[in-house]
Amino acid sequence: MARDVQITFDCADPAALAAFWAEALGYRLQDPPGAFESWEQALEALGVPPEHRNDASAVVDPGGSGPRLFFQRVPEGKQAKNRVHLDVRAAPGLEGDARMTALEAEAERLASHGATRLRRHEPAPPLDAGHIIMADPEGNEFCLD
Repeated sequence: MARDVQITFDCADPAALAAFWAEALGYRLQDPPGAFESWEQALEALGVPPEHRNDASAVVDPGGSGPRLFFQRVPEGKQAKNRVHLDVRAAPGLEGDARMTALEAEAERLASHGATRLRRHEPAPPLDAGHIIMADPEGNEFCLD
């Protein structure tokens, strides 16, 4: 039986990191529970103290096919290279210069939202079509592929 998957990020600022990944993936902030019109209204009604209202956040695929991304505040910062990372498919079906141009454009767009460009890997056919390694605003590596 296939299972749904959620991807969880440990981070310092769940709201900010959720906003970055929503922008990067075309996702949206998960709706608040029940009949609440906003998360602030829901958290107030649930009795969550103001200092804990940014302890978690989540973004979802508006089409419902991609995994939910969950962001949880942790006290420690990132300390080493990720062992698992996301590949953001930013140039599907493109090859060569057209592919790398599309990846460069996406790298610039995401940098304007707080990402950091780490390095570019040139195409090396037949197995490597080329990609750009980036880091999100909290240093988590991901690839533009």
